[in-house]
Amino acid sequence: MKAWPGVVVQYGDLLDLPHEARPVTLLEGGTPLVPVPGLARELGARGVWIKFEGLNPTGSFKDRGMTVAMTEAVHRGAGTVICASTGNTAASAAAYAARANVRCLVLIPRGKVAAGKLAGAMVHGARVVQIEGSFDEALSLVREVSDRKTVALVNSLNPFRIEGQKTGAFEICDVLGAAPDWIALPVGNAGNITALWMGFKQYHELKGFGLPRILGVQAEGAAPLVDGVPVDCPETIATAIRIGKPARGQQALEAARESGGKIIAVSDNDILEAQRHLASQGVWVEPASAAGVAGATLEVRTGHLDLSGKRLVFICTGHGLKDPNIVTERYSMPETIPARRSVIEGLVEI
Repeated sequence: MKAWPGVVVQYGDLLDLPHEARPVTLLEGGTPLVPVPGLARELGARGVWIKFEGLNPTGSFKDRGMTVAMTEAVHRGAGTVICASTGNTAASAAAYAARANVRCLVLIPRGKVAAGKLAGAMVHGARVVQIEGSFDEALSLVREVSDRKTVALVNSLNPFRIEGQKTGAFEICDVLGAAPDWIALPVGNAGNITALWMGFKQYHELKGFGLPRILGVQAEGAAPLVDGVPVDCPETIATAIRIGKPARGQQALEAARESGGKIIAVSDNDILEAQRHLASQGVWVEPASAAGVAGATLEVRTGHLDLSGKRLVFICTGHGLKDPNIVTERYSMPETIPARRSVIEGLVEI
C-alpha cells in the first residue's frame, strides 16, 4: 500500500503554492470518511458520513491549512510564526513550527482555551501568552505585528491556510466519487466553510462534480453570522467556535448563499447531546465538532430540512481528546470494586 504523502504532495498541483517550496508536513490529511448508517436512518437520509478531521496529526482540521501556510512561510524566509487561537490553531501552529524549526508565538484569551489544546501548543515549544481579552482582540493584535517579512501570520486570514483546508473537499469527492448533496459543519472564525466551498467549486470546474449545499452551524452564544451583528462577549461550551467577529464571516455567508444552504445557531445543550450521540456510535469529537450534527438534527426535526434520498457529510473538526473536561466534569468517577474473580464474573453476567 502506498503511504499517504500529506496534502501538499497529494494535491500540490491544485494549490496556489510555489512549486519549488519544500513541504513542511506531518503527513496530514487522508482522514477517514466514516459511514454512520444509524444516523442516516434517524435523519431519513440515503447516506451519512463523518469526515473525521480529529485524526489529523494534532487532532484537528487545522493541520491541513497549517502545512501549506508553514511551507510558504519557510519558503519566503520567515523565522517566526504568530497566531491568535481558541486552541486548535495554537496546537497546530506549534507542531508545524517545531517541524520547520522556526519560532512560534501564540496569543490566547485568558482562561478560555481547553487544556488539551493548550497542552499541545506548549509541548511543541511555542511561546504561549494569555491576554486580558477575547479571541477577536488577540487576532487584531497579531495582525498588527505580522506585517514584517520575517514574521508570518498563520491564522485563517492567511490565504495559504485556506488553500490547505480546501483539500478536505477534494478528499470527500475522491472517496464518494461525487460531491454529497449536503455538507454540515461548525462555523467559528469561518475559514473552514470558506475553504471547503472553494475546494468543491474547484473540483466542480476541473472534474464536473456537482456542488453540495452547505449547512453552517454556530452556537447560540456566539452566533454573529446568524444574529447579523458582532458578539462582543461570545459564550459557549464549544470553545473552538467561541468567536464573536469571524475573520471570514462575509465569505462564509456568501458560501452558504451560493450553495443554496444556510447558517443557523443551536444551543449548547443541542451540541452536547449531539456529541453524546456521536460517541454512542463510536466517534468521539470535541463539542464544537458536533455542532453540524446538532444543526442538521434540529433542521430535520423542525421540518426545515428534508434529506430523503440525499447524501450528507458532517465535517467533525476536532477529536474529543482536545476537550476531555467536558466529559469528565459531567460523569462521576468509575466505581471501585474488590480485585476478585467472583466480583468480575458478577459484572459480566449483568
